[in-house]
Amino acid sequence: MASESKDTIDSRPGELFVPAEEEYSVDNPDEMDNSEDVGIKYTILQIKEDTTARIGLYIVSIIMIVAIYATIDAQLLDYAIAERFWYHPEFDPDSPEANLPPIGITNAYGEGTVAHPLGTDHRGRDILARLVYGSRVSIQAGVFATFIGMAGGIIIGSVAGYYGGRIDDLLMRGIETLYAIPFLVLIIAFMSAVGRDLVIAMVAVSILTTPVFARLIRSEVLSVREMAYVEAARASGLRDYQIILRHVIPNSFASVVVQATLQIGSIILLIAGLSFLGFGAQEPTPDWGAMLADSRGFLLPNPWFSVWPGLAILITVVAFNIVGDGLRDALDPYIDNSQKEDEGRI
Repeated sequence: MASESKDTIDSRPGELFVPAEEEYSVDNPDEMDNSEDVGIKYTILQIKEDTTARIGLYIVSIIMIVAIYATIDAQLLDYAIAERFWYHPEFDPDSPEANLPPIGITNAYGEGTVAHPLGTDHRGRDILARLVYGSRVSIQAGVFATFIGMAGGIIIGSVAGYYGGRIDDLLMRGIETLYAIPFLVLIIAFMSAVGRDLVIAMVAVSILTTPVFARLIRSEVLSVREMAYVEAARASGLRDYQIILRHVIPNSFASVVVQATLQIGSIILLIAGLSFLGFGAQEPTPDWGAMLADSRGFLLPNPWFSVWPGLAILITVVAFNIVGDGLRDALDPYIDNSQKEDEGRI
């Protein structure tokens, strides 16, 4: 009877019976459970296997270290380190030099010196110092605006996707209305009414970043909410907010992390554009976009004045985008990362 029952179960139409011994056999390691291919350690390992993403991660790490140093010196040490080596990055020197070029280059303003390896600006301030301390503004704006927009988008998108119906329609119509307005136009209009300040610019950018994350996580929640573990959580008596916080959001977070990394680069570029137009960081605070704006009158006699901040913005944005692409490849379940590892070894 036992064998008959087993044969009957095995011969059910539409079912493929695989004995447990064969499914988890040591002789078939490729068919074993890949439960280890998850988590932060696995993601970092996949990024290390990707040469391009690894280089981008190194560049981002260096930029973050420079920004942290600049923040400590500016906020805690009152520019003690800056005053020791360079001109004060926020105040004009008593005797400004005349827009010196980088070291080893001569132009109408004089010859570059070791004291100012990248030259000076139109007020005699060291460009290298302003690049270093300008990274503080760019990184802070990019990280904080992304974090605030991500938090708001996660709340709105997860609630809309989980409940659906009228709640979904109401929330998403508001999000889509905000998303339809051009970013730059809305930010400039908002800052013209409220005021020109870096903090206000960060708040405006974070508000306009919210729809990006809200739409993204909503699409993930629509599929996650139908999973068996969510149904089991409902059956166990958990409240909706507990299910959303414990099960829905954590299992929809991978794509959000990738988008956040890409969004940091976009926000840095947007903040630089606002500063270039006069709506971001105000003088005398060093900022890459403001440095580009100051260099407009010196493009022909001293083009290096505009090259350095432009390169800083370019390298930073590209590095964050490369890291985001690497994270997307590492977290995408449809990409066979083990095959990429084998190709890398070959």
